[in-house]
Amino acid sequence: MGPTTKEHYLNEVRHGSLYVGSPETVAQKIAYAIDSVGADRFDFKYANGPLPQAKLMKSIELYATKVVPRVREILAERLASVLASK
Repeated sequence: MGPTTKEHYLNEVRHGSLYVGSPETVAQKIAYAIDSVGADRFDFKYANGPLPQAKLMKSIELYATKVVPRVREILAERLASVLASK
């Protein structure tokens, strides 16, 4: 596998398996992925390539304090909507 091009990277961010952006952006993408495949678990790497320790730790903190709670909220809202329509 060769080096990643900027075009490939951006395509993966927009439509693929890279979860990059604000906590809300990442949460929305994770919730969509979980819904799409009916998953009950989601695992991923917190960093890809060289990343200073402080930024890695901030990413982990945001994932735990902002992203995960928001994913749970989104999925609960979607479930409530489905149940209400039945």
